[in-house]
Amino acid sequence: MREDIIRKIVGVFLLVSVMVLCVSQPFKEYVQIPNNLTMFEGQGLHFQSSIPVTAKMNSEASVTPLSIQTADKTIGFNGKQAGEGNVVLELAGIPVKQVNVDVIPKYYVYPGGQSIGVKLNTLGVLVVGHHQVDTEKGKKSPGEIAGIQVGDIITKINGKSIEQMSDVAPFVQESGKTGKPLDVVITRENQSIKTKLIPLKDKQESSFRIGLYIRDSAAGIGTMTFYDPITMKYGALGHVISDMDTKKPIIVQDGQIVRSTVTSIDKGSNGVPGEKLARFSKDRTAIGDISRNSPFGIFGTLHNDIQNGILDKKLPIALSSEVKEGPAKIFTVVEGDKVEEFDVEVVSSIPQKFPATKGMVIKITDPKLLDKTGGIVQGMSGSPIIQNGKVIGAVTHVFVNDPTSGYGVHIEWMLNEAGIDIYKKEKKVS
Repeated sequence: MREDIIRKIVGVFLLVSVMVLCVSQPFKEYVQIPNNLTMFEGQGLHFQSSIPVTAKMNSEASVTPLSIQTADKTIGFNGKQAGEGNVVLELAGIPVKQVNVDVIPKYYVYPGGQSIGVKLNTLGVLVVGHHQVDTEKGKKSPGEIAGIQVGDIITKINGKSIEQMSDVAPFVQESGKTGKPLDVVITRENQSIKTKLIPLKDKQESSFRIGLYIRDSAAGIGTMTFYDPITMKYGALGHVISDMDTKKPIIVQDGQIVRSTVTSIDKGSNGVPGEKLARFSKDRTAIGDISRNSPFGIFGTLHNDIQNGILDKKLPIALSSEVKEGPAKIFTVVEGDKVEEFDVEVVSSIPQKFPATKGMVIKITDPKLLDKTGGIVQGMSGSPIIQNGKVIGAVTHVFVNDPTSGYGVHIEWMLNEAGIDIYKKEKKVS
């Protein structure tokens, strides 16, 4: 019995000790030092340490890509050259933690800010609604009867690929004349589904109908974020383009971007997001193609170098761990095609380890921009965010109840979506 009591007392003591340790400031600082660090050459990272921890490079490391400093209450990591290494943290000479450090070369891009027009061609034809065919036996929608839903993409009819709306009509009329049902292949949430559709004759027009509203393209405006002068790959918008009727992301077959001119601004207010009103440039010459429409924006390749007229030079990018709360700037167009610089504040930023679209909260502080737009407006998405001479991300969404504020996406995730390997993973694998 006495031994049981002693065990319980010891157990309670240990439990309390662990709880006290977990809430102590030194412990919190210790766990904030990540197990894996990625940093650029020349970059320095510093962590608080109230406890006397020392740090040294692992003697087994083949390269010394960084230097380490342990000063009063701080541990500093400073990238010297590209490479990988391991740092061992010691407490009273006893190893307590290993930090794997990857130092990568600095990466430079040209910041955007230009207003662009976007033209997307869908993969097949997109179903955006049903309509009732007025037949001799009443009103029916053949497409709905066949189980085709809004948001489905028709990719094949009778074994032939469908690329545009005009491809559909000949099959419909031929089926109506012969009485043979159409063999239709649709894509729904990345799944291929087969169905049979029987067109019905409209008694008013004496033609056959499938009872579906379809569309094969979409258009809109946005803002260029960056382009890579080496590969000519670019990123824009910072968010996915969804169909205005189905509200679902558009699956892109191809597309183009063109220059656009801002004609006016619908100013935003609480509960009502504002909007840039713009038109495509007169010549409508494509300045680049679109190969990808993702949650992080649209991506493709530029045909030629483009300039924003405000800062036409390469800037280094910042990893999410480098972004700090405080002043920053955005490049965007609010009138004509002139790119201007405006003051914003990074309210918060998350040093993300994995791709995510909402990594920052920003607030417009520039009086001129607030007077012109009321804050963040539709069409401003993709405007590059610059902090301390580095491209840190892009504007993405506005807060409906506070148009002066909104979300931003970190630039490293947009580069990743563009197919740009800033971490040199391919080289490491080979």
